[in-house]
Amino acid sequence: MINQVTLVGRLTRDPDLKITSDGNSVVNITLAVNRHFRNHNGEIEADFVQCTLWRKNAENTALYCKRGSLIGITGRIQTRFYENPNNKRIYVTEVIAEFVRFLGPKKADNQDKQDKEAFIS
Repeated sequence: MINQVTLVGRLTRDPDLKITSDGNSVVNITLAVNRHFRNHNGEIEADFVQCTLWRKNAENTALYCKRGSLIGITGRIQTRFYENPNNKRIYVTEVIAEFVRFLGPKKADNQDKQDKEAFIS
């Protein structure tokens, strides 16, 4: 069986690094991925894909990326469910990132200098 996803898109918000109870780093992000066609109004729409990054991928993404950063992710689709307080089953489909590539410039320093040309590879 094959379960592999490759996405390139922009972060919709700043990554928020969290540490699990067993000490693993995790970041949950939403990646805005443009579609390859225009709608009936001539606009390009985007899909908003939930992604989970673990350990070093999570730490580096939180350190070097912010809202609007362009990143590439290769991973796998995972589905899960949980029951909310009303005992309703909620299904979640997400991409679990196995490889992350930063495609834009590095996060600027405290003065927000945007003229840096260095890229993370």
